[in-house]
Amino acid sequence: METIVVIPARYGSSRFPGKPLALIAGRSLLERVWRIAKAVPGVSQVCVATDDERIANHVSSFGGTAIMTSQACTNGSERVYEAMTLLKGSPSIVVNLQGDAVLMPPWVVGALVEEMQRDSSVQIATPAARLSQEQYESMLRSKERGIVSGTTVTFDGTRNALYFSKGIIPFVRTAPAGAESPVYQHIGVYAYRTEALKKYISLPVGQFEAVEQLEQLRALENGIPIRVVQVSLRGRTMWSVDNPEDVPRCEEIIGQEGELA
Repeated sequence: METIVVIPARYGSSRFPGKPLALIAGRSLLERVWRIAKAVPGVSQVCVATDDERIANHVSSFGGTAIMTSQACTNGSERVYEAMTLLKGSPSIVVNLQGDAVLMPPWVVGALVEEMQRDSSVQIATPAARLSQEQYESMLRSKERGIVSGTTVTFDGTRNALYFSKGIIPFVRTAPAGAESPVYQHIGVYAYRTEALKKYISLPVGQFEAVEQLEQLRALENGIPIRVVQVSLRGRTMWSVDNPEDVPRCEEIIGQEGELA
């Protein structure tokens, strides 16, 4: 089964224009994500999907492959699908790795690829990491302050997702014994069967997707199962780059924890 990684990257951003080209410890954000994707075992091809020549030229400068996609794409999933249709060959599995996932451990993406290749019944897969009690309490304090970052997920006995939320689920009425909580934090990277991605982007926005602002809920609302792959971050810190102020924090994390790829 051919597996590809597509990295959607837009130049325009209301909060951080030109974000993919921003330098983080001497390398652009986009090159860092590309290097992470190249380090994932079992992947036959990595490309960047963009609608901007500046990004395409930059990708070429570090030896990557850029696919020009339409400006009509409304989100990263649509851009990934369009890029996939423009590539030669017919990949069985496509991974959507966001262009700002600069601190995404390669083994997390690799766990998705392994799950998809191991179980042909899985249509969509995404990772989650179990929070320690300390991490859970930290997230709880953040949510109480009105901070929306951080998505949690619950799943059934076969590890198929039940629900994703910007709130903390499940509600912990009775704290469990031990150092781990029953709360899993979702990590925003997805692997799709190509037909599942095609179906997904054809669906309308669902009511829960609209209120939570979580695209993956569209799949659940339409009966498409999402396999949750439990992963360990191995002590690595996750941090998203949403604003210019996030750049020094990422540089600090890389300085303390080392390069991922």
